[in-house]
Amino acid sequence: MTIETYFAYLATVAIFFAMPPGPSQALMIANSMRHGVRRSTSTMFGDLTANSLQMTASAFGLAVIISTSYWILLVVKWAGVLYLFWIGWRTFLSRPEIINGETVVSARKLWRQGFVTSASNPKAIFFFAALFPQFIDVSQAIWSQLIILGATYLIVDGILLLLWGLLAERMTVKLKGMGMWLNRISGSLMMTAAVLLATKDVEVSHTGAR
Repeated sequence: MTIETYFAYLATVAIFFAMPPGPSQALMIANSMRHGVRRSTSTMFGDLTANSLQMTASAFGLAVIISTSYWILLVVKWAGVLYLFWIGWRTFLSRPEIINGETVVSARKLWRQGFVTSASNPKAIFFFAALFPQFIDVSQAIWSQLIILGATYLIVDGILLLLWGLLAERMTVKLKGMGMWLNRISGSLMMTAAVLLATKDVEVSHTGAR
């Protein structure tokens, strides 16, 4: 892979992330408003973990296998939609639980939310499977190039999630002391993320899969 090809890939990823916030970004914003960006890094790592697994699946050619089963993708997608909407609704109705000025929440729960939201995107595997080959030089070592492309994507994704989180945390300063409203806003954002996830199409290449 030449340096020119790498920068072309970097520009492509940047253009992709220049789109309006998707489900994972909406969840990061919601959790950062409610729990602060420091704790919400667990949400970010959940998202990146799911992305890593999706990249691995793409690299091993599982996209071709999974694409033959429309129903598997459909179940995974709607399980994620319902889970995200459920935690959003619970957050919307919940009362703020404060100890020493911080909202009580476990890092594992925040990680799980980020993981499920990202893993439930039915197009992610196909996206990586379509993106990476465009920038790979088949005359060179394939796996080293895949690692570079994948790591670059995760770094860019992580940085932008943190920026969304920092922006959301700053917004909450003006709402300090209004815990109930913060819960309603973050809950609404989570439910919005669920709706965004629901709008993601499930497409398969096998015409008889439906």
